[in-house]
Amino acid sequence: MPLSEARKRANAKYNAKAYEQVPFRVKKGQKKVLQAIAEQQGDSLNGYTKKALQAKILTDTGEKIEL
Repeated sequence: MPLSEARKRANAKYNAKAYEQVPFRVKKGQKKVLQAIAEQQGDSLNGYTKKALQAKILTDTGEKIEL
């Protein structure tokens, strides 16, 4: 069932209040590669990227952070 316009607005308002975006760039064609890897791991590209970043931060600093 598609989302109603009211639900879309409510989601956008919540996301703007609760989250920040951290965009990054990859070379052409690499996004598809990353998406395929994430899918193989049963994750979205966003979820896979966040887990990878958390692991790197834990390795580098010993800190466990929530993203």
